Amino acid sequence: MAEEKWDYLNEKWEHIEESIKDACKDLVLSNEQLKLVMTRLSNEIKRGLSKETHDESIVKCFTTYVQDLPNGTESGNFLALDLGGTNFRVLLITLNGMSFDMKSKIYAIPQSLMLGSGTQLFDHIAQCLALFVKDLKLENQVLPLGFTFSFPLTQYGLTKGTLVRWTKGFSCSGVVDEDVVGLLEAAIAKRNDVKIDVCAILNDTTGTLMSCAWKNRGCRIGLIVGTGSNACYVEKTQNVECKIEGNYQPDKPNMLINTEWGAFGESGTLDFVVTEYDRAIDNNSINPQKQLFEKMISGMYMGELTRLVLEKLVDNGHLFNGKCPNDIKKRGNFFTKYVSEIEADLKGKYTNCREVLSELGIQNASDQDCENVRYVCSVVSRRAAHLASAGIACLLERIGEENVTVGIDGSVYRFHPHFHDLMTEKISQLQKYKFDLMLSEDGSGRGAALVAAVAAQKR
Repeated sequence: MAEEKWDYLNEKWEHIEESIKDACKDLVLSNEQLKLVMTRLSNEIKRGLSKETHDESIVKCFTTYVQDLPNGTESGNFLALDLGGTNFRVLLITLNGMSFDMKSKIYAIPQSLMLGSGTQLFDHIAQCLALFVKDLKLENQVLPLGFTFSFPLTQYGLTKGTLVRWTKGFSCSGVVDEDVVGLLEAAIAKRNDVKIDVCAILNDTTGTLMSCAWKNRGCRIGLIVGTGSNACYVEKTQNVECKIEGNYQPDKPNMLINTEWGAFGESGTLDFVVTEYDRAIDNNSINPQKQLFEKMISGMYMGELTRLVLEKLVDNGHLFNGKCPNDIKKRGNFFTKYVSEIEADLKGKYTNCREVLSELGIQNASDQDCENVRYVCSVVSRRAAHLASAGIACLLERIGEENVTVGIDGSVYRFHPHFHDLMTEKISQLQKYKFDLMLSEDGSGRGAALVAAVAAQKR
């Protein structure tokens, strides 16, 4: 930010016509609206943690059974499997005190497997795990594995969790309400060619928190703002009344809670900030009326939200002289990465914007058109950052400690040029505790291995 020639956070957008601002006005949230988001999210978290209301709660607040953070004494070879999108990663992490070495490989998941049977999906994953281990010539070593599974889980222990619902474009049959660890273990056992001990299943938010806590002992919150959005935090064990079954230690003071806050709003609690663009996104999604908070924040939807606003502006004659190629009218054609690229342009410079518009078939856009597009991108990304900030402010107030570190991962936070600054400013406005936002270094990989390492030490 230091080298930039203008104050992005307080930009006045003096060159934007009122008609364009009017089309975007419902996407601009006041602090009063954001504080109401905080209040309603806080109420939903209490419902999720309560035994009486957990079953019908929207923000489920699942117990993770992770009660110990890393302490720096973990050592050995550990596998991590990171499944949470259209690719998955397998990692070998070698820990030795506060040093570590990592080898990893990314494997694709064809859409046919995302929509096929659970058996096919886990057989594919097991095959890739075996290839990875054999390539490293470790097939004769028993390797503890931490499994990052970035979908809503009800956990019954560190190594047992049932899928609540698929998100992020997956719809594999035979997995919902089934034990995901059992499905993975069965696929590995079929092969009988590697020795893998699944020590823990966790969400990517938990991995992010664990990865940051390894470096910073003050980390109490893990946040993902990427394809999806979710958060976990350290709760007092005594406050976790909802279904704790299986192995946990009631005498330990803390328990990591996976909020699954992406579902927030499904009960109508966010209707006061839902816009026509959000309704269009939701109606055309594979999970209508689900994951509403996530759809307002995450990278899976940010580009499409922007496209919908641009399309309306074109149709109303406020952009590109009311004319543009069909490419901008096709769902999914305006990628979220375009938002980050366009906002990376310095004020008055439209190099990235013109490249993006050219890819969409729009040649010779005027400076004013480019400024209007940049404004729309800014409005959409600011709202995402501010809603995520409201969620984090709510968790900081719940934890009630000074100097909490928030570990954050995900492509939107990592690649958007202003997301960090937008969040830092807004969280400070919404609550009183001191905090730091820390970019996670491979939370869903290193974090999964750390959970496995902590668990393996206790076996």
